[in-house]
Amino acid sequence: MSDILHRWCVASLADALEAQLRDEETRLKTEQSVSGLDARDEVTLHALLSEGLETAGHGVHRECRYPAARSHRRRSEGDRCDLVLTPDKRPLQVPESDATLFVDPQAFPLEDAFWLEVKVVSQFTEDGGNSSYSTQLLSTVREDVAKLSKDPGILHAGLLILLFTADPAIAEHDLGIWQDKCLEKSMPISAPCHRVIPIADRLGNKCCTMRIYPVRHY
Repeated sequence: MSDILHRWCVASLADALEAQLRDEETRLKTEQSVSGLDARDEVTLHALLSEGLETAGHGVHRECRYPAARSHRRRSEGDRCDLVLTPDKRPLQVPESDATLFVDPQAFPLEDAFWLEVKVVSQFTEDGGNSSYSTQLLSTVREDVAKLSKDPGILHAGLLILLFTADPAIAEHDLGIWQDKCLEKSMPISAPCHRVIPIADRLGNKCCTMRIYPVRHY
């Protein structure tokens, strides 16, 4: 563990992400866009979320290898995390370069960074009702909690869920079921930060419910 102290505030991260999503939704309405936030793929939304976090002063590093995956010699091997955050837009430490001449003295240690996995699930898609909605929410999302919690090199982590639904009550109900099932399996999640962003109805979704669940290390 490093001697650098930084307190991560999940609520502040949620505020930055909410502001970015609201601004983008306003822009889309002004342009009378035929496609909304709920029509974007996950990678495109990662870029949008990154902009919001960078505006709030964070360094955002996308598709970074998990600390445990760094034992692989090839940098293309091993699981990757969607977004890894550092304070004050600092670069992220690259342990593989520690023995070289290219060490950045401003680089922020991996164990002090905030590791954020992002999952986007929509009740309605461009093809109509999403037949994989329950599977995506109840199964796929839990896999990210397991990855974050079991890596010994990660001390600060969270799971961001963006859930597009017809109304907030559906999201509240379905996320409640997801949360209960996680707790039944003793998955190490903490109370989430919760935000709701209304969106124009283009596909059947009328709101984006955002939750960040802090993930504790096992």
